Amino acid sequence: MRMTLEAAMEAVRGQMPEHRWRHTLGVIDCAVRLAERFGEDAAKARTAALLHDVAKAWPTERQRQAILEDGDPAGLETLRYDKELWHAHAGCRAARRDFGVEDPDVLNAVRYHTSGRPGMSRLEKIVCLA
Repeated sequence: MRMTLEAAMEAVRGQMPEHRWRHTLGVIDCAVRLAERFGEDAAKARTAALLHDVAKAWPTERQRQAILEDGDPAGLETLRYDKELWHAHAGCRAARRDFGVEDPDVLNAVRYHTSGRPGMSRLEKIVCLA
């Protein structure tokens, strides 16, 4: 992540209502504890948990546009399904573009936290469960 954790937390908090922010804080806490328990990188878990719902409160059209811009085949496929799934793929785009996340493990944990996928990594499972 190209910004400090504190700056990222403020930026994410500014994109969501208070109840979603409280949810995000709970996911961060749970994901870090699970990562420590199961030998996963706690910093990666913290970052993915922080960003997992960054696009959740965005208008539907903004989510759709982010998915189209990203061009990821899994995201494009998601556009055929319920809009409640879109925020994960839009959030992955935001994580990379707006927060400078380049780690594919963190990006995939954000991308698949709602839908899951076959062969999920331990980090993906942790964020999905948290």
